[in-house]
Amino acid sequence: MKKFIIAACIVVALVFAWNEAYYRLGIYVDLHPDTPVTTFMTTDADTIYMEKDGKIEPFEIRGVNMGVGIPGEWATDFAIDKETYLRWFAWIQEMGANTIRVYTILHNDFYDAFYEYNKDREDPLYLIHGVWVNDYIQNSHRDAYDEDFQQTFLDDCKTVVDILHGKKNLNLGYGIGSGSYRSDVSPWVIGYILGVEWEDVTVVYTNHKYPERNSYEGTYMYTTEDASPFEAMLCEVGDKIIAYESERYKQQRLIAFSNWPTTDPFDYPEDITAFFMKCAKVDVEHIQTTDAFLSGQFASYHVYPYYPDYLNYVEDKSGFFRTEDGRINTYRTYLSMLTEHHTMPVVISEYGVSTGRGMAQRDYNTGRNQGNMLEDEQGQAIIDCYEDIMSVGCAGSCIFTWQDEWFKRTWNTMHAVDLLNTPYWSDYQTNEQYFGLLAFDPGEEESICYVDGDTSEWTEEDLVVKNDALSLSMKYDEKFLYFLVQKDDLSPETDQIYIPIDTTQKTGSTYCSNYDISFTRACDFLIVIDGKENSRLLVQERYETLRAMYYHETHDQDAYVNEVDPDTPVFKPIHLMLQTATPLLTGNWSATAETYETGLFTYGNANPSDEDFNSLADFIFTENGVELKIPWQLLNFGNPSEMMIHDDYYECYGVELIPIDEMYLGIADNEHTNGRINMDSFALQGWGENVTYHERLKESYYIIKEYWNSNDASSVG
Repeated sequence: MKKFIIAACIVVALVFAWNEAYYRLGIYVDLHPDTPVTTFMTTDADTIYMEKDGKIEPFEIRGVNMGVGIPGEWATDFAIDKETYLRWFAWIQEMGANTIRVYTILHNDFYDAFYEYNKDREDPLYLIHGVWVNDYIQNSHRDAYDEDFQQTFLDDCKTVVDILHGKKNLNLGYGIGSGSYRSDVSPWVIGYILGVEWEDVTVVYTNHKYPERNSYEGTYMYTTEDASPFEAMLCEVGDKIIAYESERYKQQRLIAFSNWPTTDPFDYPEDITAFFMKCAKVDVEHIQTTDAFLSGQFASYHVYPYYPDYLNYVEDKSGFFRTEDGRINTYRTYLSMLTEHHTMPVVISEYGVSTGRGMAQRDYNTGRNQGNMLEDEQGQAIIDCYEDIMSVGCAGSCIFTWQDEWFKRTWNTMHAVDLLNTPYWSDYQTNEQYFGLLAFDPGEEESICYVDGDTSEWTEEDLVVKNDALSLSMKYDEKFLYFLVQKDDLSPETDQIYIPIDTTQKTGSTYCSNYDISFTRACDFLIVIDGKENSRLLVQERYETLRAMYYHETHDQDAYVNEVDPDTPVFKPIHLMLQTATPLLTGNWSATAETYETGLFTYGNANPSDEDFNSLADFIFTENGVELKIPWQLLNFGNPSEMMIHDDYYECYGVELIPIDEMYLGIADNEHTNGRINMDSFALQGWGENVTYHERLKESYYIIKEYWNSNDASSVG
């Protein structure tokens, strides 16, 4: 018996050791070294090909990027379950896409779902898998040859290969998934995109530090004499991922290295280069492949119409810059430059526009902006980008992105919010959260209120203020504060309605000089309903975020040297930065700051189920009143899930947050402004991390679905 127990323990130990060596450490013995390497993906100078059922045919990558965020969870929580992935895969394929692109290693639920979805499907979805490089590594003292950079990059490449072949155990790590990966999805993986949008300073630093490391010669990839040290690093990584998969799994697939305009291979006029600090290049033409690499290489770029649009500042835009109807289209021009430069297929692996209320950049030529676009405008803009992409000879593209992501941040609003709690509320002012074709709206099945003129969801319990002429009701959810104003015989053409709001006790004014009206409390904001075109939210000047954070850019002065009086009666329109320093389009290269009035309200029906749905609508007139919704950040909430608002900027020298548990509101119209407007309390209670949401396919999804499933899409290119 004792010998049996010892033997059993030895067997268990051996099995455990083998499991660790094979599935966790990737140790293997090649028992079939003479087995030929195969591939079902190949390329030529401008086309990608797929072998299927014994036939080799051109394959257009018609893809959708997929993130890993859902409301209430960080991306690194990997909280999306298998059933959700299966549902999303079906919707994506029904839309007309044939490929999904993911950026990093996901939880094993993704791969299990992808396997289950494809295994019995004659027309499967395909996958392009990324290998991520940690943002914190790039934005640090490390260069690309640092062990934390290159060696981690190489290790992650091997891990991705093992996962896709269903032979990996992996513990949760920073930015990557975990699990026992046993689903072999390799039959549907068409290629890899290695890396991320490279930081130009990392590229330059690496090239400067290691001028002698500008060459690499491997079995499958090698550099040309013009290669930079950074490109040589990429070449080595590419060669080694091909070698590992070729040797262990006897397979190869397409390889690309991530890139974007910031590190594109082009030279620009000196004034543009200096102004935009265009200091780095990454050119994959300097990375060549040997005959041993049977599959192929493509050039991958993230290209959006609005940023950084270097070509918009080139003086001569005749000819090459114009479309057949004479319009300037710098986006198509730039894409054409890419395809003309490269001797390999070009794939635009990110493009898209946002339906967020906030906006960060404008495309001056085609109107495809970064934010503040209707859902149907998003759909048409994506189609227009797609047609530009295919018309210049690209081999495919991937829309950014499948789902909205509440946790995201944007440069022109990130100063205003608590970045440690972004997943717990939907910030409509942060455009980066709304690039998806799938929306997450508050409420388990529907939102608590829709601004559509139908007041049936309002009850007496929502009443906050009532006087002889008007009443004001309120409610809120994870995205908006909702207001209902009721007045008998309201005239939208002649009546003006004023709603003063007091949030912070640090600042505010009992008088608004703009409209010569007074309040019983010191107010921070004033809602003015003045017809369909002139209604807006105003902020007391001392509580104006733009002044506190961007006064240098807008006025070339220090806001904290000349601070605003705490009780100033001036209420300002609310503006949002578009660019911190933009060259004037006239050719004058002195810097100027551009803003737009984000506090101006848009009129329309905001109910997604209604035929006349306007996804950017803020207010609508009802039979006897007004329905209005305001995104939390517009009222200087930095984290409404815990009811945290901005403190006094001039005490804190920037944005700090303080908690509140109530706000005060009043209401009057232009016929009843004599005396002070009375203010009543409205209680506030956060929801913490317990968010509610439901999925909704945006109008853009259906627009793209109709287009991609029509003959129009197949004729482009």
